[in-house]
Amino acid sequence: MHDSSTGSTGNTARPSRRAVLTATAGVAAALTASTTAHAAGPARGTTAAADRRLRSLISRMTLEEKVGQLFVMRVYGHSATAPDQADVDANLSEIGVRTAADLIAKYRVGGIIYFTWAHNTRDPHQIADLSNGIQKASLEQPRGLPVLIATDQEHGIVCRVGRPATLFPGAMAMGAGGRRSDARTLGRLSGAELRAMGINQDYSPDADVNVNPANPVIGVRSFGADPAAVGALVAAEVKGYQASRVAATAKHFPGHGDTAVDSHFGFPVITHSRELWEKLDAVPFRAAIAAGIDSVMTAHIQFPALDDSGDPATLSAPILSGILRGELGYDGVVITDSLGMEGVRTKYGDDRVPVLALKAGVDQLLNPPNLDVAWNAVLGAVRGGELTEARLDESILRILRMKDRLGLLGRDVYADQDRVDRVVGTPAHLAAADRIAERTTTLLVNEGRTLPLDRRRTPRILVVGADPASPSGTTGPPTGVLAAALTGLGFTATALSTGTAPSAATIAKAVTAAQDADAVVVATYNLTATSSQLTLVRQLLATGRPVVAVAVRNPYDVAQLAGVKACLATYSWTDVELRAAAKVIAGRVRPHGRLPVPVQRADDPAQVLYPIGHGLTY
Repeated sequence: MHDSSTGSTGNTARPSRRAVLTATAGVAAALTASTTAHAAGPARGTTAAADRRLRSLISRMTLEEKVGQLFVMRVYGHSATAPDQADVDANLSEIGVRTAADLIAKYRVGGIIYFTWAHNTRDPHQIADLSNGIQKASLEQPRGLPVLIATDQEHGIVCRVGRPATLFPGAMAMGAGGRRSDARTLGRLSGAELRAMGINQDYSPDADVNVNPANPVIGVRSFGADPAAVGALVAAEVKGYQASRVAATAKHFPGHGDTAVDSHFGFPVITHSRELWEKLDAVPFRAAIAAGIDSVMTAHIQFPALDDSGDPATLSAPILSGILRGELGYDGVVITDSLGMEGVRTKYGDDRVPVLALKAGVDQLLNPPNLDVAWNAVLGAVRGGELTEARLDESILRILRMKDRLGLLGRDVYADQDRVDRVVGTPAHLAAADRIAERTTTLLVNEGRTLPLDRRRTPRILVVGADPASPSGTTGPPTGVLAAALTGLGFTATALSTGTAPSAATIAKAVTAAQDADAVVVATYNLTATSSQLTLVRQLLATGRPVVAVAVRNPYDVAQLAGVKACLATYSWTDVELRAAAKVIAGRVRPHGRLPVPVQRADDPAQVLYPIGHGLTY
């Protein structure tokens, strides 16, 4: 089973997090209507009259319907009623239903999450049809309500809806560009395309401050290591999504940026003091709340300075009710990260996790590994007195407020197929993504004016290097995309994939091919001191040909690339970022990006090699 909302990313860099930190420099009553205005009074953008209407809706719901509203669930298939047989089989195996329509009829879920691997996102028109089928199935139920249809459209390395939809640079690339106007444009245009396909909630932006280069799950999904800069870009992107009536989601509270463990597979512990949390992790979440963020996603992490119980933040009343709602004043929807992730399952069973999450202050329960177990656990907790029906009503009110703000309780429920053609992947949107990407490419090293390459002096280019699996919906592989882009710019470029762990024979083949080239471009991916990618680079340098390194994921690669005279960082290997890098290599675009994170020396991680803000140009 695929259990992630937060995508596992597999970073392998290992510089000191302490060096990065150096370089970057109990209220529990928020869930009861009697003690706080967050649940008692109208929320942001909600009138008293609207609240009365929503409470009236809640009063007519059965207990089973109320329990269902709290869940956001995966489902296999491209269609709500007629998925492929393999998807029917997967649904029966994992959920006990055949189709999305059956899921809604049985459990009355309030939300559905789309994944590429669940075959939900084949193409824009299919997505719109699926969304409409889901909404129709829900609205035809007794007391039927519209569904929050969500996905992880972060852009960069985590993207569920691919081409022909517009794909923008990822968060760290946006951090390198540093323009709030670009972040807002990303949110507005991406939101417009999602809404045209019937997706009304996006689990983005990532509000984590990535101060740990070894972070295996966040990394380039973060805007950077400067909390103020991260907060400004988070707020701007939120405003963009809101302009297109898509609910944005700040994640992962209280901050997942300093972990060395992937919460998909383990239980990370954050060792920040409360004072450091205030100065670092809290800043972007405060900015998101000030911007009117629609939902906040929790992190499956221990944070002893905020709660010393050993519970994950997802199940922590001191963190969610005390800090997020009480201290930060957040009155919107709180959603868990995927309940199938190991970080939330380590301490408690799958029947206890959803109940404890609701007791802690959560409103939406995302993607439990076994919906029947989770759904019945919540139902049983209410019938047994551990949870009150009034407690469920508080969360449902927040969820309905969000649905109402999005226009889902009115007439704007269904996707319009004509609008799909007018909005999704339009030439204007694609051009905007390219312009934004061109402001993010970062030139880290350029000794002897190696760049830009001149197509008259170096017409033949060999593109080699890592070809990691292409992020959803991009063409890939990176070497092929770079070679095609350079050929389009007047060079004669040839691609030779050497992989993330090239063998001696593969390296020898690349060196032989370099003999017939005038220059070599090598794509690197998560370099370590023992990586055979380094052997490849060194042997290419020994040919005497100009070598241009392009770090297609972590900018920290540059610390391992001693002797390379030109190095760029793209922060992702999606097409839009690779095309921008090719333009920089060819001199068609001047590099403008600036490092949003510091890079430490490979031989002495206590020393900063390139600080935040470093970036060269021509």
